[in-house]
Amino acid sequence: MSEAATLVIGKTGMVGSAWCDLLAARGEAFDATSRAELDLSDLSAIDRIVGVHYKRVINCGAWTEVDGAEADEAGATRINGEAVAQLAARCKATGATLVHYSTDYVFNGSATSPYRVDEPRDPVNAYGRSKAVGEQAIERSGCDHLLVRTSWVYAPRGRNFVRTMAKQTQKKDSLKVVNDQRGRPTSAAHLAAATDALLANGARGTFHICDGGECTWYEFTKQIAAHLGATCDIQPCTSAEFPRPAKRPAYSVLDLTPTEEILGPMPHWKQNLAAVLDEIAQTTPH
Repeated sequence: MSEAATLVIGKTGMVGSAWCDLLAARGEAFDATSRAELDLSDLSAIDRIVGVHYKRVINCGAWTEVDGAEADEAGATRINGEAVAQLAARCKATGATLVHYSTDYVFNGSATSPYRVDEPRDPVNAYGRSKAVGEQAIERSGCDHLLVRTSWVYAPRGRNFVRTMAKQTQKKDSLKVVNDQRGRPTSAAHLAAATDALLANGARGTFHICDGGECTWYEFTKQIAAHLGATCDIQPCTSAEFPRPAKRPAYSVLDLTPTEEILGPMPHWKQNLAAVLDEIAQTTPH
């Protein structure tokens, strides 16, 4: 590790990659770790890697397998909860600002209007519970922090819904996609840039960052197909038709008002989606 002021944890993930791209593009020196270099399940490694010279620690590392967390909630909680508590304690001790990402899944999904940042947490699955543990640990730690909740993250790289559906809609004649879960998609590049802008404006505490607008997974898929000119017949279905180990919130739209009061309107998900699909097309071998 160098004497750079910023440490990005989770550099190979969608959000970590976006942060590395952003910092590199403006010529800012930073350090970044992969899971192999900093395994968050090894709590002792956190104090060893997070040096006193870091002014910002951007935690993009997480257990993200929602269904896998049902089978190993303790494992998910160790990474999404206990490791976050350790990071927060370390940042408190060194005076660093901790940037941490959480999820719409800390809410129960029964709302009918966007979830405010101060809404009570009430997760309905193991993944959401593990992320809620991390949130509470940061709040209790007293460290200087920016906690960002987001949802439905996608990017030109990595495993994500947009890349999967970009392939499926061009390969298959027909698809069924869930139409009874509503939320906000989020481009990883937009998420990193908006987080960076909040930091630059001195924002601290909890904020929500997503693309503007909202949709169901079915509506999201229809837009992916339309942008690609795919002729796949896409039909709506219910969550009950695709049972999964983890229950999903039916409504998880996050309120963006405090973020937009600082940064202005978030770009619409259709706009950000188009940019990501175009980048996928440019980097995919023909």
